[in-house]
Amino acid sequence: NYHVQKRYEKKDGGFLWANVSVSLIPAVDREGPRLAVIVEDVTSRKQAESAMAVTLRWRDPSPALSIADMRQRAMARLPALARAFVEGGADDHVTLEANTTGFARWRLRQRALAGVAGPDLSATIAGERLSLPVALAPTGGAGISHWTGDVAAARAAEQAGSRAVLSTAACYTLEEVAAATTSPQWFQLYPFGNRDRVRHLMQRARAAGYSALFVTVDVPVIGNREGERRAGMTAPWTLTPARLADMARHPRWAWNVWRHGRIAPVHYREPQPDGSPPPRPTDALKQALFGAASDAIRAAEAQQRFMQSDLNWDDLAWMRDQWQGPLYVKGVLDPEDAARAVDQIGAQGVVVSNHGGRQLDRSLASIEALPAIAERLAGRGDIYLDGGVRRG
Repeated sequence: NYHVQKRYEKKDGGFLWANVSVSLIPAVDREGPRLAVIVEDVTSRKQAESAMAVTLRWRDPSPALSIADMRQRAMARLPALARAFVEGGADDHVTLEANTTGFARWRLRQRALAGVAGPDLSATIAGERLSLPVALAPTGGAGISHWTGDVAAARAAEQAGSRAVLSTAACYTLEEVAAATTSPQWFQLYPFGNRDRVRHLMQRARAAGYSALFVTVDVPVIGNREGERRAGMTAPWTLTPARLADMARHPRWAWNVWRHGRIAPVHYREPQPDGSPPPRPTDALKQALFGAASDAIRAAEAQQRFMQSDLNWDDLAWMRDQWQGPLYVKGVLDPEDAARAVDQIGAQGVVVSNHGGRQLDRSLASIEALPAIAERLAGRGDIYLDGGVRRG
């Protein structure tokens, strides 16, 4: 065996060196004995061996590559009760599934030779210039997934050059999220039957620096989410030995619920006499997981009491008068409702949404309702779409 270096000329005039192994071995053919020469590029072989090397890891180090990957990993960390809340929808999940499958019926019109070297994805949403045309929709009860909940979502959106809309049913207060971020935030309002409470929340939002208000109008009552009821997420929670064992199989989740108590919608708890936010659960309340669950149950009961089933256009007009800033109506699926919100109420726009399929099953998917609403408004107001977005 001989090991030599071979120089390869490159088309650009340069060259590179490679380690070459030359082997002389006996060979026999019809003409008799001879020596065969085998030339092997050792450099290429070593690179191939390196590429085929196996590394053993306890956990898969590959990152989540899509929303589906993130969802799969997140669901593995949650007990069944929390998964039912996050993943569930109303009744038979027809609308929930249509939100995503509706996108499959659309195709992109591809144009060539556009001559764009650096695409600009920035967009103006709710009066703010963002780095991309995507924002995080309001998500109530985010703390049931992870105790950092609304604060983590708002910070992540801000770091990506976007925003997160804080839900009335958030597990952190308006003031806590505002203090944890540096940009003006947006607030989603559930219209309570009590106008004093609504006015108080709007005043707190303005005082904390929130620049836009999103009023949700598609929750006059809570949707029939059978999956949550099957998992025991009732009022009060129904905890069986099997459900407690399931929670025990997710010790990190259970520990964070017990330690931080961030699963209750804080804006539904009664404020202090001076109007300040309600206190966090006391140490006595947090002696066990049941303490945090009890806090969440009381907040859910308050939410049901405060829901305004007879909400009407006059109520929305009153909110428009109270809020000094951009106002958007969330939960619109009908073109005439969209036109009335913009033309008569004076809203800056609408959010085409069916509440993630969690309210009225068999209503239109958001992507199905969008074209008619866009045609009806004809540029007279902003239109945002909520629900079903998984790629982009």
